[in-house]
Amino acid sequence: MNSGPDLTDDAFLGGALNVYQPARGHRSGLDAVLLAASVLAGPGETVLDLGCGVGVAGLCVMARVADIEALFLDRDDAMLALAERNIERNGFERRAHTLCFDLDGRGGVAAAGVPQGSIDHAIANPPFFEQGVTRATPDAAKRSAHIAGDAAGLSRAESLARWAAFAAGALRKGGSFTLIHRADALEDILPALAGRFGAVAVVPIHPRPESDAIRVLVSGIKGSRAAFSIRPGIVLHPASGEGYLPQIEAVLRSPQALPQAGGGTT
Repeated sequence: MNSGPDLTDDAFLGGALNVYQPARGHRSGLDAVLLAASVLAGPGETVLDLGCGVGVAGLCVMARVADIEALFLDRDDAMLALAERNIERNGFERRAHTLCFDLDGRGGVAAAGVPQGSIDHAIANPPFFEQGVTRATPDAAKRSAHIAGDAAGLSRAESLARWAAFAAGALRKGGSFTLIHRADALEDILPALAGRFGAVAVVPIHPRPESDAIRVLVSGIKGSRAAFSIRPGIVLHPASGEGYLPQIEAVLRSPQALPQAGGGTT
């Protein structure tokens, strides 16, 4: 099966995973890999990839963890169709399913058809930008992937609250929710998790040792009463020169967890 002129055929995890994705528009990369590598999922558990796009984050978890089952959820039929192709071409069709649902809509897990309290781990790479603070593309699919709450007219804080509420409804007690986002979104992320998750842990992601964080990995545990924590940060590149630091290069080139994975899980 050819990728076609509007798709690229991209290798992830050193070729352990091969993925079709649009040549233009929203494309998955480093953020999806880091998100997947931050989740301490175990064999036989279930992972829910919220706003999955073409499925890169969830597929990276499946490539790393034996016998894990996955549910890929997105509002965009075209992205889900690509996710289904990617699931099949990587040999995961018996352990993975797709589901079309708008997380910014109403109805929660009942409307989506996800059994309440059935999921061990939920992951998300939500749209990064607030409406009105960045130039919006006329491409509707790309816009919905980049602008939080675009179709529903929600603020970023309102959108994140709905995503967190959905994750909380789907997860079993003790299940984890992990998301990756821009560092400046932390002011909206923490209220979205409050009252739904405990043991909330923040891992800042820095481009270089002396640089401000550009991303955050944030995790929480449903039903936990453990305290909030800020964990040691992740640095992507050396202070000078090109390339990634060895621990990041290792995560990008093979299916393995980040050393910082599992923060906030007690």
